Amino acid sequence: MENVSNVVKLESIKSLQSTISKLENALSQMTQKGVNTTLVKKRLKAVSIGLAMLENVWNQRPHSYIQEDLAEAQNVLAGLLPTIENSYGKSKAGSSQRTLLERRIRALELAIQAIDNISNK
Repeated sequence: MENVSNVVKLESIKSLQSTISKLENALSQMTQKGVNTTLVKKRLKAVSIGLAMLENVWNQRPHSYIQEDLAEAQNVLAGLLPTIENSYGKSKAGSSQRTLLERRIRALELAIQAIDNISNK
């Protein structure tokens, strides 16, 4: 896995934690409305696994995910990137929204790399 600065590590972990929080809120609201939550649950699990893998690689935190979970998470995270990149393309240069999206893209790419590294051990 590529070397990243401590600032990027911290921003990536915070970005994924923020994404998890947003997904948990969305799941809660959708559950109350009785809407289908399958996609949000799948994304929440994938981002949680991505965060766990970054913490495993960077902070040597143990994880208990099996290979099947890692593979599915990697696919879901990779599937999120085009949507986020599309939003990034539409965002204003210098806006806080663009900064948030840049960090989220970077965090997801690093999480995918971390899963890849762990899967290939």
